[in-house]
Amino acid sequence: MISTAIYLDNNATTPIAQESLDALIKECAAPVGNPSSIHRFGQAAKKRLEGYRNTIANYLAVPADEIIFTSGGTESMNLLIYGLLENRLNTHVITSDVEHACIYNNLTLLQKRGTRVSFLQAGLHGSIHPDQIEKAILPSTRMIILSAVNSETGVKTDIDAVAQIAKKNDIAFIVDAVALLGKEIFSIPSGVSAMGFSGHKLHAPKGIGCVFARPELALYPFIKGGNQEFNRRSGTQNLSGIAAIAAAVECLYEHLPSATEKMARLRDLLEAYLIEQAAPVIINGSGKRICNTSNLCFPGVQGEDLIIALDMRGIAISHGSACSSGALEPSRTLINMGVSHPLARSSIRISLSRMTTEEEIKSASLLIAKTIKDLRS
Repeated sequence: MISTAIYLDNNATTPIAQESLDALIKECAAPVGNPSSIHRFGQAAKKRLEGYRNTIANYLAVPADEIIFTSGGTESMNLLIYGLLENRLNTHVITSDVEHACIYNNLTLLQKRGTRVSFLQAGLHGSIHPDQIEKAILPSTRMIILSAVNSETGVKTDIDAVAQIAKKNDIAFIVDAVALLGKEIFSIPSGVSAMGFSGHKLHAPKGIGCVFARPELALYPFIKGGNQEFNRRSGTQNLSGIAAIAAAVECLYEHLPSATEKMARLRDLLEAYLIEQAAPVIINGSGKRICNTSNLCFPGVQGEDLIIALDMRGIAISHGSACSSGALEPSRTLINMGVSHPLARSSIRISLSRMTTEEEIKSASLLIAKTIKDLRS
């Protein structure tokens, strides 16, 4: 029987904030109009669209014409990968072996088609070191693509240092920032060529995202059609979704950095209790982590058994990336880090949001520890 209802899988998706929902409903109820139409209805819609674009651009401190709306993080990364590498021969790409599937799988495919790809090893630290980038650069290197934050372990990449290397060597540097936006305040280094974001990871709806891309980045349009979004992403804009993600971004002025501090405190409280009451416990990823993520290994317990048992008790956690849910194989990220198969199978991810409460964490800590003891016995 479910005795509680605690959602701790916020790296998979977050609850929609009321401000974001209100903005979505308001835009859905707005007068009809396609932003590409020249009549008054279309121009009114275009004005609203540019207002939403300005909201996001102002928060990121970039020009509005460097924001491109997409359907989410996966499309954003596809747009940047294929848009930059289209029709380029003898190309070399640098990435890591712990990237999200939207990067890893696409680069694996391109590698089979002849693109040279260096999958640098992150190791148990959980992210690559900038020195590895320096050593991997070739005369044919055209792209460095990395996640700002690993969505499974929460380990952060030193984006500032890599950006300096990319700028010095005149190499495009693409950043998957899906797990960063909404978690802490950041600025975009000058050596970053583009960043991708997803609305449903920061309390906006699913199906909306955006890309920041500098104008000098020669992007071939991945989705071709009516030349919307500065001829970088065709298709009639999803105005209601765009209104919602703009509202979610605008909320960050109010909630950060206090939400960062709160999530870190609650995450540390949870880990400390589990380390004391459910030992042995291993924290996967020794590198500096984002505030909301714990990837924990409980030797002697199957991760899937723990997830199912906790779900029956009303607590939602996960193995890792939602894109690989249902798979019986252990996490590719953990295996590539050097975690053994048995320990990877015993690992789970807990991820908080700014809406997670201290009462939820205290209740979850008790239930998780008890469930682990039950499974071990």
